[in-house]
Amino acid sequence: MKYAIVEDGGKQFKAVEGETIEVDRFDAEEGEQIDLERVLLIADGDQYTVGTPLVAGAKVQGTVVAQVKGPKLVVFKYTPKKRYRVKKGHRQKYTRVMIDSIVTA
Repeated sequence: MKYAIVEDGGKQFKAVEGETIEVDRFDAEEGEQIDLERVLLIADGDQYTVGTPLVAGAKVQGTVVAQVKGPKLVVFKYTPKKRYRVKKGHRQKYTRVMIDSIVTA
C-alpha cells in the first residue's frame, strides 16, 4: 500500500491513493485538481522515504470532491455569581480531497 504523510495548515494527514481526506478549506471548485507539495514521508510497501524536513520533488495530486462543514462546537463561558454567560457556536469549513496519485522525484 502506497501512502504519504502530507502537511497542510499546520496539521499532518495520511494520504492514501484512492481515498479521501479533509483538509482546511481551499479556494477551489468541485472537480478542480490540486497539488499538496509539503510531503514529509512516502511509504511504498517496505520502502520508506523520509524528508529532511520535506521529500525533495514529491507531491500528492488530488481532486476536490466537496466543500463541507465540520461538526458544530459549542463554546460556553461562565462566571459564577456574576451573571456572566456567553454561548457561541463554531463550524469549521473543510475541503474534501480525493487522492489521485503520489508522485516522487
